[in-house]
Amino acid sequence: MCSAIVLVAACASTSTYGPAAKSGAMGYESLQIENDRFQVSYTDTDAAKARDRALLRAAEVTMEQGKEWFEVTSSYSSDESARASGSRTSVSIGGSTGSYGRSSVGVGVGIGFPLGGTSSSGKVTEVLEIKVGSGEKPDRPNVYDARSVDINLRGSATS
Repeated sequence: MCSAIVLVAACASTSTYGPAAKSGAMGYESLQIENDRFQVSYTDTDAAKARDRALLRAAEVTMEQGKEWFEVTSSYSSDESARASGSRTSVSIGGSTGSYGRSSVGVGVGIGFPLGGTSSSGKVTEVLEIKVGSGEKPDRPNVYDARSVDINLRGSATS
């Protein structure tokens, strides 16, 4: 009886890697922004697992496009448990090179207040905006070889 309870508890606390059933649910979501730009996100109860699984999904999207590497051009985490505990401020900085070679840099400051009760789902969503590419991988810290990420994270992120 006790082992059955432990087994059920373990299954309930461990989410499997896969697509989200609906927006905001546990799992990944992907959105193509431009020909070579995507937004990928992963929602989980564990922040480290959400990050690893978002990177794994970015590698999958890259390879699905027939590309070899991806660059994380911006990222942020959304922690619903922190959101439920009171007001929250954030600062974001991002930069990109868009269509027709135009460059842009943006800075934003925000503050949020919870509108609902204080209940928390304990979910964390890691959101990555990526640019995919082929050929020689640029030598920048936020550029990843898609196949290497897939090999290195597949076992740990999907278990």
